[in-house]
Amino acid sequence: MKQLLIVAHAPSPNTRRLVDAALKGAGHTDIEQVSVTWKPPLEAGPEDVLACDAILLGTTENLGYMSGALKDFFDRTYYAVIDDKQGLPCALYIRAGLDGTGTRRAVESIVTGLRWNWVQDPLVCKGEWQDAFADQVEELGMYMAAGLDSGIF
Repeated sequence: MKQLLIVAHAPSPNTRRLVDAALKGAGHTDIEQVSVTWKPPLEAGPEDVLACDAILLGTTENLGYMSGALKDFFDRTYYAVIDDKQGLPCALYIRAGLDGTGTRRAVESIVTGLRWNWVQDPLVCKGEWQDAFADQVEELGMYMAAGLDSGIF
């Protein structure tokens, strides 16, 4: 059984909808060999990253940067996982009130340092809330889990 870890900040009902959508997609009935775990960034640690086979990151855009919670996650895990998790398949979604550029750049910088592998470009859900954001994140969760299930990554 492969392990997909979702580390996503969900401080509002809408961002919680995004987490639920990612879990729904990753838990699709056709995906049989993947176990999915969601941890809020302040609860996730190096042991979670070391135990996973892929990671899906989710954050809000806060003052043009990632959430403080996701930054804290990276601060606590970076050096503990850098040697053992190089090549870890990863993806990112951003709930951005503006354009998500600074948030994306910040997360990409850290992921580059960790030498994780992007499985697709970051998904930026920007502007006013749209129900389509949940559909997009659900597809992303399904894509991540299906990729693990089929051995693509």
